[in-house]
Amino acid sequence: MHPMRTDVDFEELVEAQHAPLYRFALCLTRNETDSADLVQETFYVWAAKGHQLEDKTKAKSWLFTTLHRAFHAKRRRAVRFPHHELDEVASELSQDPPRLGGQLDWEMVSACLAKVDPVFRAPVSLYYLEDYAYNDIAQILDIPLGTVKSRIARGIMQMQRMLSEPEPKPNGAPLSSKPTLIPLKPKSVR
Repeated sequence: MHPMRTDVDFEELVEAQHAPLYRFALCLTRNETDSADLVQETFYVWAAKGHQLEDKTKAKSWLFTTLHRAFHAKRRRAVRFPHHELDEVASELSQDPPRLGGQLDWEMVSACLAKVDPVFRAPVSLYYLEDYAYNDIAQILDIPLGTVKSRIARGIMQMQRMLSEPEPKPNGAPLSSKPTLIPLKPKSVR
């Protein structure tokens, strides 16, 4: 837990700033539920990081800035990964069942990722599944940038080995070869 802030009472801050933050969020989102979520997220970030603010008289502007950034982050994510109701896109869906022959499926990749050494699992997951940049991963995991790149490369190598090993039969003889993981092109540092 973070050290308690003696000069800014959390409950007083929430009481004083909840309504103005909600109004601001409502202007941005035009949706009550999304506005409430943004305000809640903003106070959550304050609870986690507010102790870092040296000038506590700037708490109000810090909260508004944090809410605004959270709104834009959610908006970028919504643009990048739009949500569609199934009936809206039914005409675009294939009527043929998916063929998994030489392709990897999520269950296989997920199972391999679960077997990757834990030290490599977090960077690989953040990079490929959550789409974080190297610098962001370094900050999240509190490790150097070079270590992030190394751990991602080594984690992917472990997964490639797992996916290329033959699957054993119950009696010990190989059953069949699994498809190999297509080499993933490294993303640029953002």
